[in-house]
Amino acid sequence: MMNSLPLAAAALLLASVAAQAQTMQVSPNGARASIAGSAETFTGTVTVTPLFTASEHSNAGGGLVEFTPGARSHWHTHPAGQTLIVTAGTGWVQEVGGEKVAIRPGDVVWTPPGVKHWHGATAESSMSHIAITPVHDGSAVTWLEPVTDEQYR
Repeated sequence: MMNSLPLAAAALLLASVAAQAQTMQVSPNGARASIAGSAETFTGTVTVTPLFTASEHSNAGGGLVEFTPGARSHWHTHPAGQTLIVTAGTGWVQEVGGEKVAIRPGDVVWTPPGVKHWHGATAESSMSHIAITPVHDGSAVTWLEPVTDEQYR
């Protein structure tokens, strides 16, 4: 009869390693450096604070994006779509060919994959949102041309 003690010990060790590998992670406020939104992808003053990145367990990343009055993203698309959760201020979203839609705190915006759109603050108010963006084939966004002042107004 085979001694099951070594097998039991190995199973216990593997369970312990697996338990240690899957512990909660806390990223304290202020531990993630904010960066200025690039002029290659935004018009006006925009601050982006990364919140989380895609991982082996989730294909989405998220960030807090803060727009000063008049600031906005350039036109862009997302290969796997995007969810925005408005946290402060008043802003606008618009998909190409559609009307601007006002967004306010608590509003949630879903943009389907491949839909060309932009979002940003109104001319009179700042606006902040959390953006949750899945990654598809290594890409989360395709940046396009700036939103002109005429399109913005």
